[in-house]
Amino acid sequence: MTPGELLLIKVVALATLLGGLFVATFCVVRDRGSLPYRYWSLYEAYLERKLRNMFMSTRGRHIVTLQLVAMAATIAAALMLQQSSLYLLLPLGAGLPALYLEQLRRRRVRAIEAKIDGFILTLANALKATPSIGNALAYTQPMVAPPLDVEVALALKEMRLGNTVDQALLSMAGRIRSLQLDAALSGLLIGRQVGGNLPKILEKTAETLREMMRLQGVVRSKTAEGKAQLAVLAVFPLLILLMFDTVSRGYFDPLMGSMFGWVVIALSLGLWISSLLMARKVLAVDI
Repeated sequence: MTPGELLLIKVVALATLLGGLFVATFCVVRDRGSLPYRYWSLYEAYLERKLRNMFMSTRGRHIVTLQLVAMAATIAAALMLQQSSLYLLLPLGAGLPALYLEQLRRRRVRAIEAKIDGFILTLANALKATPSIGNALAYTQPMVAPPLDVEVALALKEMRLGNTVDQALLSMAGRIRSLQLDAALSGLLIGRQVGGNLPKILEKTAETLREMMRLQGVVRSKTAEGKAQLAVLAVFPLLILLMFDTVSRGYFDPLMGSMFGWVVIALSLGLWISSLLMARKVLAVDI
């Protein structure tokens, strides 16, 4: 039998094995009475909630299925190439979609926060013409820049369906989860309840938010270098492992061939993750 035929048989056997494992895993997690199905459902609902709050049409089920396919392909590549270091990509594939969605959410929140002071000033000017907050929001919504305009439009729809102004605004704050928006809406709701010159309160709130944005810009510029070092600290060990394993095949076999080696791997992984968490804690400067 030629080497090409042996390689073909090996590929077919590996594909059959991984296909069977994928189908078995999919059937187990789709069994409504199983514990994996419960965790599958919780993770899928988590992704759906993230996507829905950002008005994205992608389904969480599709993301989870693609994750399973990517992880199966990673295992197949590790077995075919005999590169045990490729297994380190499995945790990355498991957590990457959630991390990416969180990054998109934060980017969207920053875009909304950049428009909040203009939104509050426009709302204050609208309240000078009409005493109704609902009508003022309706006048303001066409002049608000995206992505905040979508949130205001949804709040207006909720009010048309019977929700109060307070409920609609609190629901919008819960979707966006921005401290600056919470402060702006708190000033609006408190000023509405206690009375007083609401447009003047909103103008003062917008001025305070602009100062907070300026301070946050200063903090981001001061911590940018530290965040870059944190990114290098997170990626560099994986690159070193892949490079050593590629240049010298079997370099890490002594570690994986004994219990002491696995203890060293576990301690190293724990120290690496702890260093990332501590660095992230130090860089999380709050104003």
